[in-house]
Amino acid sequence: MLKEFRPAVMSFVVLTVITGIVYPFVMTGFSQIFMSNTANGSLVVKDGKAVGSRLIGQAFSDPKYFWGRPSATSPMPYNGLASGGSNLGPTNPALIDEVKARLQALRDADPDNHAPVPVELVTASGSGLDPEISPAAAQYQVSRVAHARGLEVAAVNRLIAQHTEPRQFGILGEPRVNVLALNLALDTLH
Repeated sequence: MLKEFRPAVMSFVVLTVITGIVYPFVMTGFSQIFMSNTANGSLVVKDGKAVGSRLIGQAFSDPKYFWGRPSATSPMPYNGLASGGSNLGPTNPALIDEVKARLQALRDADPDNHAPVPVELVTASGSGLDPEISPAAAQYQVSRVAHARGLEVAAVNRLIAQHTEPRQFGILGEPRVNVLALNLALDTLH
């Protein structure tokens, strides 16, 4: 029995070292050398301080900022550890109440805006962490942001155009605007 036990233990030890120590160190080193920004969470740095990630949305509620897609994570919004949808179906009264409250908040923030509200501004995504909105959702908010900051609408529209990312490879996905990057660019305008 000892003859069979020793090779099994040696295999376990060798495979543990290879898959548990060597492989993670090699992959970590490779990612730090060739794609360090991505490997470190795609952090956005302002004045030497990390202010967020390009991959996870943030809760903006001030009228002078663009608002992202609502988050379904709890107990706090955009919590990466609680990623996931609300699992509320379209006929669930709780979802209907949430959407109505979000619509009201958008209307209260910009009472003169009578344009149709893009659905992504009142519904959470499957992950609850979306950092991006469509150009249409950004356009919906232009008048509120421009008024709150005392900026020309054209200047805010130019900023949206500069921060609109096209479809990946020209065919995948939809055009999108990263809310954090757009809001940081807004802060640089005078």
